[in-house]
Parts: sequence; structure tokens; C-alpha cells
Amino acid sequence: MNVGELNPHLRLLLGPGPSPVHPRVLKAMSTNVVGHLDPDFLSVMDDCQVMLRGLFGTENRVTFPVSGTGSAGMEAAVCNVIEPGDKAIICVNGVFGGRMADVAGRYGAEVIKVEAPWGQPIDPTDVKKALDANPGAAIVGIVHAETSTGVLQPMEEIGAACQSHGALLLMDCVTSLGGVPVEVDKWGVEIAYSGTQKCLSCPPGVAPLTMSERALGKMRERKEKVKSWYFDVTMIENYWGSDRSYHHTGPITMNYAIREALRLVFEEGLELRFARHALASKALQAGVEALGLSMFAQEGDRTPTLNTVSIGEGIDDGEVRKALLNDFNIEIGGGLGPVAGKAWRIGMMGHGARQENVVYLMSALEVIFNRMGYTKKVGEASAAATRVYAEALA
Repeated sequence: MNVGELNPHLRLLLGPGPSPVHPRVLKAMSTNVVGHLDPDFLSVMDDCQVMLRGLFGTENRVTFPVSGTGSAGMEAAVCNVIEPGDKAIICVNGVFGGRMADVAGRYGAEVIKVEAPWGQPIDPTDVKKALDANPGAAIVGIVHAETSTGVLQPMEEIGAACQSHGALLLMDCVTSLGGVPVEVDKWGVEIAYSGTQKCLSCPPGVAPLTMSERALGKMRERKEKVKSWYFDVTMIENYWGSDRSYHHTGPITMNYAIREALRLVFEEGLELRFARHALASKALQAGVEALGLSMFAQEGDRTPTLNTVSIGEGIDDGEVRKALLNDFNIEIGGGLGPVAGKAWRIGMMGHGARQENVVYLMSALEVIFNRMGYTKKVGEASAAATRVYAEALA
């Protein structure tokens, strides 16, 4: 069998994920592999836990990277606190809220959906009504930054409602952690999970998870075992805790990767990092508007990490994205669900949220739009993006 050497293209990943991997993360992944109970690796585990607590804004003892992608984080979060017959109020305003509802249902929950139109946040009043109508609900699940729409969900009011009703608040922060503030303890979030392939500038492969003592109490009071052996935190916590009891062989190099990614986060500083993401998104939006396009989510509801662009009538979604990929080595994402073919999803996440990337994308779109006859203007979008950066530095 003659299989050639692996040689993928060098792409600029500006879609919904994965995002560009920082060179230091790639370097960390190439260091010596040791065993999963080696003292060197146990030190890596300790470092990851300490830094993840700082990033999540929590003092939760059980905070660690699950072995698997962000979807594994979702499954681990849900399966440990849901038993058959539990009521689970799941907020759905996009694909990933819908996926959370699906996962909860698969573990036997009676799912009550609180819905909002695509492109809009969940109304906290609707969550309160659902809690009033379903006393004893086990969890309220919500996506902090909905990757399918680019909507950022305010959390404080929803957290307060959950606490007053005794429900556990479970939050997906796959597209927010490391790009915008996440305050697990302050917001009253009892369970949160994320991924590494977005704002952490890391390959996909582990999923940060944090669980409060209250959530662990619900887990320990289960009438039956957690349905998933692999994601059973009653066992995994003994490996990540002081006992270091073997559960499974974790992805060693991915833990190296997230450790280095977290080092980069704290070297930059959280406030500066969040400001960098916000500025990249602002510059992108200025360029988009100069192209004659508009943003899908409303001002004030947008996450800077994932920007959804309404592409307008007459523009061939697939042909533009194909030209970006083939001619400029840039990847952006297409719309999902009801906005498929009508929107682009452009990530400004982690190492990708930089001026040179925004300006290059705008320049590439201008060339493509001009070539396809969508506009005769060239230079205005890249100039608009550049002005945003110039004004920020003035």
C-alpha cells in the first residue's frame, strides 16, 4: 500500500471552528509523551485545573478537561446530572441549544423547551415562566454564545431565577470561553463546559468542564449509575483529584496543548484578551457594512467571537466560500438550519482575532465580489476595517 506523506493546505481558519492554532501550542504537542500517571503528567494536570478555574471564574474543585471534543463536554455535563424522568428546561435559539435538548432526551429527561427566534437571545422572563410551570425541574440548560447565530446570552438574570427555583443551571460556553467574560460562580452556573478549538487556539480534543458542589451532590444522589461509563464524573474525579485513581488513558498531547493555550491566555491577560476579540469583531463588522452587507444578530446581542453575516439577495454563498478557500486559503462557515445559504459565520477567535486576518479577509472578499460582479468598489472594506484599528490606537 502506497500512502503519501500528509501535507494539508495551510489555511486561515476564520469559520466557526477550529480556529488557528497558536505555534506555541503546536510546539507543546510535539514534546515528549509520558504516561498518564507519570509525575510529569500529573503536574500538567494540576496546572490545567488551576488555570481553568481562573478562566471559568470559579473555585469549583471538580474542574478539568474531559477527554473528547466540545460535544463530549456537552454529553458529560448532561449525563451526570440527568436521570430518567427528570425535567430539563432547555433554552433553544439555535442549533446547539437544540442539540442539548436532544442529548438530555436521550438520557431520559422530560425536555421542556424555552425557545426564541434565531438571531435573538432567550428572554429570562420565559425561563422564569417555565420554572414556575415545572416545579422541581432538575436543570436549566442554555448556550452562552450560540455558534449557529452569533448571539451572546446575558446570564445573570437566568442564573438568579434558577437559584430561586432550586434548578441547576448548565451552560455551554464552547464559543465564549477565552473570548468574552465567563463568570461561573458570579452568575450561579452549576455546570459549564467548553471546547479547545475556538477561543483557546488549540486543536479539538479535550473539553473543559466544571461542576459545583451542588451539582456533584445531585450526581451522588442518583438512584442509578451514570449511563455513560466514559463520562462518569463519580469515577473521573478520583483521577483528577488527589487520589489519582486510574480511569482511562487520557490524550496526553492534547493536555499539553490546553496547558500551553491556557498559559497564553494568562500571559496576555483576560481583559486585554477580551478587548482584542471585541476590536477584531468591530473591525470585521465595519468591513462587512462597507461591502454592503449586514449582520444577522442585532447590535447588543452579538458575540464578538462568532460573527454571522447576512449575505443578501443575489450573492452565491457557496461560490464565494469556494473562492475564498481555493484562491485565498481562507475558510469561513456557511449558515445552518433556516439561515443555510443566507448567512456566513465568521470566527474571530483566539489566535485568529488579529488585525492582519481581518484586513486580509476583507481584501479577499472585495476581490471576489468585484470578479463576480457584486460590486465595483475595491479597497473600501479593508480600509473600513483598518480605520477601526487606527482609531483604537489613536
